[in-house]
Amino acid sequence: MSELASRRILLGVTGGVAAYKSAELVRLLLKAGADVQVVMTDAATRFVTPVTMQALSGRHVYSDMWDPRIANNMAHIDLSRDRELIVVAPATADFLAKLAHGLADDLLSTLCVARECPLAVAPAMNRQMWENAATRRNVDLLRGDGVTIMGPAAGDQACGETGMGRMVEPAEIYAEIAALLAPKTLAGKRVLVTAGPTFEPIDTVRGITNLSSGKMGFAVAQAAAEAGADVTLVSGPTSLATPVRVARVDVTTAREMHDAVMARARGADIFIAVAAVADYHVVDAKDHKMKKQAGAAPSLRLAENPDILAEVATLPDAPFCVGFAAETENLREYAQAKRKKKKIPLLAANLAQQAFGADDNALTLFDDHGEHVLPRAPKVRLARDLVGHIARMLASR
Repeated sequence: MSELASRRILLGVTGGVAAYKSAELVRLLLKAGADVQVVMTDAATRFVTPVTMQALSGRHVYSDMWDPRIANNMAHIDLSRDRELIVVAPATADFLAKLAHGLADDLLSTLCVARECPLAVAPAMNRQMWENAATRRNVDLLRGDGVTIMGPAAGDQACGETGMGRMVEPAEIYAEIAALLAPKTLAGKRVLVTAGPTFEPIDTVRGITNLSSGKMGFAVAQAAAEAGADVTLVSGPTSLATPVRVARVDVTTAREMHDAVMARARGADIFIAVAAVADYHVVDAKDHKMKKQAGAAPSLRLAENPDILAEVATLPDAPFCVGFAAETENLREYAQAKRKKKKIPLLAANLAQQAFGADDNALTLFDDHGEHVLPRAPKVRLARDLVGHIARMLASR
């Protein structure tokens, strides 16, 4: 049976040229057995006709707040009450602004304000509209309100320009919907995740760090929250936005990360160590900027940082521990050796040169049953696959 069979979804369509892709999204959802109710803004009907959406969905399409087909004239209430999820795709800059500020001046915006179910939006607009400061503020407000933001993507635009703002493809929106409606396999579990790099000071302006962006760790935290877990994310220096329903603790150095993790590890059911933690710190870091001296390079004395994952794994009644290994060569050999050395049940490994800073990745999972290859895909999709694997391992224990 399909993952979306009989799931009840309301698809909102606003007035952008990407509305033609919404027809394909309806087709994908119906093919999966979903029950789709389409609501369009008046502007959306200028791009795709309600007749097209009705033919695809098999349901009447609504766009008028006062539609006489709704007996009590409360379409903004009746249309959403039996829905499990509202998805607006495309979501124009104007519509995002309405949502961010609670404006309700047509059927779609009013039912979004009056909803009782989760809301997801797929932004679609010109690159300059997406980059506009007001749009970015509105998106940040929506994220803070728990709205899922799907995309946008970069590429050619209908206006002839190229850049961020394209609506993500229907297949990607389908995958996001499936993830949002997926069973809460980690419900009731407390998950502790580390992410990003650490920064080890040399003086007040210089330090030792690495190229980790934190994207994989943040994706894992998001996927665990989607699976119903109570998630705490301990993050090194990064400018990434905190995933919805995730508690974040910011740290800088490896020792700070160690202290933050150890203070929370005994209360966790699962510990996922994604952070690229520096192996060493500078013993005599200066409290002022060191001045350059011609012909005299400074000598740094290093000391080993604590091994956070190994220490958590040896705790009495330790949480289920998952490690990450970013290697540049001999991936299988080094990953297997790391898992055995740290005595952990699961390790995810990748090639560092293909992962650091990228939005996609490929992972190989190593456990007692062997190797499980996760082909290259967006990091959030890999994170969901990883969380699913963890849930299955826990269920089999």
